[in-house]
Amino acid sequence: MTTIQSALRSDMSIDELRTTFRSWLTERADALEQFRELPTDVDGIFSTLSKMQRELYEAGWIRLGWPVELGGLGGVTALRAVVSEELAAAGYPPPFSFATQEVLGPAIARYAPTDLANEVLPRLLRGEESWCQGFSEPGAGSDLASLRTKAVDAGDHWVVNGEKIWTSWAQFADRCIVLTRTGAPDSAHRGITALFVDMDTPGITVSPLVAITGEADFSSLHFDNVKVPKARTLGDVDGGWAIAMFILSCERGAAAWQRQAWMRWRLDRLVADAPGLTDARTGEAFELISALRLLSRRTLRSLSAGKDLGVLPSFDKYLMSTAEKFLFDSALEAMPETILFGNDRESKDWRTDYLYSRASSIYGGAKEIQRNVIAERILGLPREK
Repeated sequence: MTTIQSALRSDMSIDELRTTFRSWLTERADALEQFRELPTDVDGIFSTLSKMQRELYEAGWIRLGWPVELGGLGGVTALRAVVSEELAAAGYPPPFSFATQEVLGPAIARYAPTDLANEVLPRLLRGEESWCQGFSEPGAGSDLASLRTKAVDAGDHWVVNGEKIWTSWAQFADRCIVLTRTGAPDSAHRGITALFVDMDTPGITVSPLVAITGEADFSSLHFDNVKVPKARTLGDVDGGWAIAMFILSCERGAAAWQRQAWMRWRLDRLVADAPGLTDARTGEAFELISALRLLSRRTLRSLSAGKDLGVLPSFDKYLMSTAEKFLFDSALEAMPETILFGNDRESKDWRTDYLYSRASSIYGGAKEIQRNVIAERILGLPREK
């Protein structure tokens, strides 16, 4: 253990942690260099970032903010947010598992049976496992209350049948949090139960889907009479809607914080790569990213305080997708030859990021749905007839 690591404490202030982590990045610069330029294929990227995950875990950084009994070091969630922000500012990509940790890990810590959480969460933190999120379905993407994947009570286990789609990195996942219909077909959000499913369970078929980037970033999942032990039920039966909302608040809080930090770094790179940049979109992108930073900081503080945010993080999601599109529209305006026709590594990275930004208004809840949620459930405006 280095002197820097020995100074790591769960009661550190944000400024202390920021300074200490920057020193560690400098001290470990040679060892971390392998993570700056990643492979171009998703398999290689995932493998490399899993190594980065283990490096950060062994040094203690991503154990901050997790309970000691779950493999953590204690402290508040905001400590990990500083780590992800500093990684982005230093030009390192966040590990894929960061998203899994921050989105799904808190749900397991809060809703899973104690013995199950104690067993699986340390594996996630160490990078020994990856998880995925089985929410969206054909015909029930952002409208989760319409999901049809069914779980039938069979005594000591559930029998699950149905299909999930747009499941990110499912081909690498060891476990999946699956939302299932346990109530009547018309029970909407009242009849949903969340299950924690092992991906090697017989009856699960993973079919990778190739995105416009040319990579299989997500998959469809088919469940054919999949047996899930009752001990893998998260929270209450028919109480899965609350878990789904909690997961989405984590996704739109911690994940939005990570995303804005990365977008700030990408905007700096855009200004450096296109010094004559005058497009007004760039200024608007800066404003939107800065606003997202403030909004997601508020969400992170609320999550760190243990507050239930309900639908408020819909603001975060809406602003995150808007900022990302403005940023990469500006990049296309400034560097059309690079993004459209360049064949070097930097051009391909810009092109991939641009193409991925097109999905930002869909994944994690479509923009139109977020507008309705904000209008009806936050602002109290009348429902559209």
